[in-house]
Amino acid sequence: MTYTRLGWTGLEVSELCLGCMNFGSAEPWMMGDEDASRAVIERALDLGINFFDTANVYSTGESEEILGRALASYDRDELVIATKVFGDMGEGPNKSGLSRKHIIDQCHASLDRLGVDYIDLYQIHRWDEHTPIEETLSALDYLVDEGLVRYIGASTMAGWQFSKALYTADIEGYERFTCMQPEYNAVDRHEERNLLPICADQDVGVIPWSPLAGGFLTGKYERDTALEDDTVRGATDEYTKARFTDDNWAVLDVIRSIAADRDVTPAQVSLAWLRQQPVVDAPIIGPKSIEHLEENVASIDLELSEDERSRIETPKRPVWPPESKDT
Repeated sequence: MTYTRLGWTGLEVSELCLGCMNFGSAEPWMMGDEDASRAVIERALDLGINFFDTANVYSTGESEEILGRALASYDRDELVIATKVFGDMGEGPNKSGLSRKHIIDQCHASLDRLGVDYIDLYQIHRWDEHTPIEETLSALDYLVDEGLVRYIGASTMAGWQFSKALYTADIEGYERFTCMQPEYNAVDRHEERNLLPICADQDVGVIPWSPLAGGFLTGKYERDTALEDDTVRGATDEYTKARFTDDNWAVLDVIRSIAADRDVTPAQVSLAWLRQQPVVDAPIIGPKSIEHLEENVASIDLELSEDERSRIETPKRPVWPPESKDT
């Protein structure tokens, strides 16, 4: 494993982050079995991954609990634990959003579920249009001052919103966001026209989610497979189905060709392309098995040429806002 600094900070993180959204039992597609989840986490540690990303809403806290128990016996000083706040954590008022109350309450709840004294990276999961950004930043600043959080980050918003948050922090003297989690992969490149130029200009770290486009870039789907009643070419979720467009298939064709020439997998080529983007620090992978984890980590040793990267990029034109995706 190789390591990098997260954005402008001195924090060292592995160049792949283990996403923990799959750990829990809230949805049928999640792993469900805690022993299987812990096996993936422990193998990730063996392979040198020290960066783990979860959220309070993943299985309503179950993901945090599983991750915390799995990491309990490891050296805390070497680990970078990230979690997020914003989504619904129950019915009734003050159970969601980015108010001072919800942020502070949920930080303490996440600390308890993770079984740790501090969170390395605490991220706002979305923009809250109902709460002033000054209130949100003030609450996050308080958590850093109290030693409960080391760094703060953000995820998935419009560029103007992120810019507003950054300049508000600068003007008011609040803690600044150190990183951004955007959707970014070889077929979802809209953030090249939205958040990524801001991150590059402001030296903000980038830790992309969905680096394999919901499994589309693994190459496990075929464009000419017959449609079934409840699936589209074998994909049961709408997120992956939405990737079945002509230009996306063209990108995947190039990735498959490069993978065959290099004797690697399409997933490894896709991760290598993303990891070599200048603004990217650590893609967030979400394997559900040790086999897939090891395949993903092996992409660290793959370096694509400038020509190969150009071939992957040619079929797509980044557009903001994202174009509608027809299935």
